[in-house]
Amino acid sequence: MIHWLSHYKVRLALHELRPGDGCPLLLLHALAERSPAAVPEELGKWPGPVHALDFTGHGASSVPRGGGYTCELLLSDADHALAHLGEATVVGRGLGAYIALLLAGARHQHVRGAILRDGPGLAGGSALPGTPQILTADPFAVAPPDPLALVELSTDVRPPDYATAYVRQAVQLSELEIPIRVCASERPQWLRAVVEEPGVEQSTLADALVRYAEVT
Repeated sequence: MIHWLSHYKVRLALHELRPGDGCPLLLLHALAERSPAAVPEELGKWPGPVHALDFTGHGASSVPRGGGYTCELLLSDADHALAHLGEATVVGRGLGAYIALLLAGARHQHVRGAILRDGPGLAGGSALPGTPQILTADPFAVAPPDPLALVELSTDVRPPDYATAYVRQAVQLSELEIPIRVCASERPQWLRAVVEEPGVEQSTLADALVRYAEVT
């Protein structure tokens, strides 16, 4: 089942993968991916309902003209889904993990834990300026995923302390002792900075799900 959410000029697809009672699990996919058709096996033991969001330019969601993709745009997508659900535990892969982290800091009162997993996504910026890159999209590619999204979200100019600012916001304001858990082996610069912050725990996915299920 798909819940269609109107977000400015974009039509967002929020997939209900499994109905149920209790706190929902909200899945945020990686770059160039889309929501799964069913609850992934490794998430099957979550006791509540499970939803998954297609970001703007991905999956069944609308493709805007002219690009203009930023992590803040996707954050607003996820925030819109969270407003529909009320509150949720958020699981993100790759780019979705970055958005889950930002969401945990920006909407601490509605995020009942953020789980960060491996997956394709933006590597994050350096603390120092890098070599300018001129990236182009294939004009003949068939979207979604929008080829402009792949270009604009594969790298990022933000330094690692942009991510850690959201971590500190989540840790300071969340009711949870550990509001963010990292279940990823690949560590871009932003994630290496995140795991060094107090209030962030490295764990297995299974353990993170159990811990957050206990507090919802």
